[in-house]
Amino acid sequence: MEVLGDEVRTRVLVVEDDAEVSRGIVRRLEAEGHRVEATSDPRALMDRIAAGEDPWHVVLLDVGLPDINGIEVLRKMRNAGLHASVIMLTGDDSASTATECMRSGAFHYLTKPFRIYELSSIVESGARFSRLRLELDRARMQVDASSQMLVGTSVAMRNLRAAIARLAAQELPILISGESGTGKELVARALHETGVHHERPFVALNCGAIPESLIDSELFGHAKGAFTGATADRAGVFVEADGGTLFLDEIGDMPLAVQTRLLRVLQEGEVRPIGSTGLRKINVRVIAATHVDLERAIEQGRFRLDLYYRLNVVELAVPPLRDRTDDIPLLSAHFLRKHGGAGAPALEAEALELMTKYLWPGNVRELENALMHALALHHGESIGPAALPFQIAPFAHSTQQLGMAGEDQMLPFSETKHQMIATFEQSYVTKVLRKSKGSVSEAARIAGLDRANFRRLLQRYSIDPNSYRS
Repeated sequence: MEVLGDEVRTRVLVVEDDAEVSRGIVRRLEAEGHRVEATSDPRALMDRIAAGEDPWHVVLLDVGLPDINGIEVLRKMRNAGLHASVIMLTGDDSASTATECMRSGAFHYLTKPFRIYELSSIVESGARFSRLRLELDRARMQVDASSQMLVGTSVAMRNLRAAIARLAAQELPILISGESGTGKELVARALHETGVHHERPFVALNCGAIPESLIDSELFGHAKGAFTGATADRAGVFVEADGGTLFLDEIGDMPLAVQTRLLRVLQEGEVRPIGSTGLRKINVRVIAATHVDLERAIEQGRFRLDLYYRLNVVELAVPPLRDRTDDIPLLSAHFLRKHGGAGAPALEAEALELMTKYLWPGNVRELENALMHALALHHGESIGPAALPFQIAPFAHSTQQLGMAGEDQMLPFSETKHQMIATFEQSYVTKVLRKSKGSVSEAARIAGLDRANFRRLLQRYSIDPNSYRS
């Protein structure tokens, strides 16, 4: 779209042989701030298309044009890959004409005489649709050329990458904050990979995923025979990361007793494995991350203030996906290529529009899972709304639930049943996790399943319960 100052102008082409109708449309749309051109010659339009022109966001196309049918022009536009949304205009209100227009790729269909406010609303919707199609194509091109670990071109992501560039070469401890699923580990890896010690190890440890009885051994190591089951020496992640970066994810879930020992290691720069009398000097850059409000945890006595100051020399906040929805097209293209390969299906603009309106409580991780779900359940050469998880497109599953692959094609009974079961299971599991605030034990109890079976459902649909913790 053309941007003049703060004004966004939609470029509209009117192809209409009735001069009075054409003038009325042009006057109305220009009064609304759109940039409009008009023609009554469809062959001139096709010559411009053949020359590679694609400057319009919306094309208003009369069906009953002289010399050539408007539907034939529409088909040529679609075959040429134009991004414009085409709105067909006709005096024929028969269902067969409307159906033929929509099957040929029209965005919408208006019967003359139409109310002018109808036209205004549809042109605005068509412009949004055209923008989404253009973003999808750009995203598919960018994902091949992009070598960035952090995908996105929104202001929030540009600011985050700029902060990473400033901090990468500094050996300061950094605390990364953000909701579950926002990509905090990717930020830590970007800090390491662009830093001075990028050739040294990067070691990650999720502090919330390790039982309290084992976390000391994971962090600091142990000597052989230090406890039952210690059949060999273990170095621990501080030693493994020596000279490089240690990423401590979900630091807010670390037990208080372990926090005390961690603080000592950070202060003294040396570790003592469990059961050992010797100390080992270490030189490790520690990057910590949390979805927990650590200041509130300090007030509640669940986190040490001195450890907080030791870790939080600089804080980087990773924005939630709902605050950077401009990145969804590029992220979607990235994940489709990652999981679907070079021949991955395209994402239809209708599906993308639904995705940009969804709030994504599980953030980028939920987006990736949703696209994996869509890859598994889609039909044809593209991914439409019906292939998305139920919570994203709840009203798009009506035909799917009836076993419809398209307007005239019924799916086999077994495949339809499989789709319905998969949609139900994923929807049910996510709702139970929201109710239990991410607690697997509580979710399993509500569902009336044992934990093992509930965890199998989580694994089947790549659902991370941490995405639902609050």
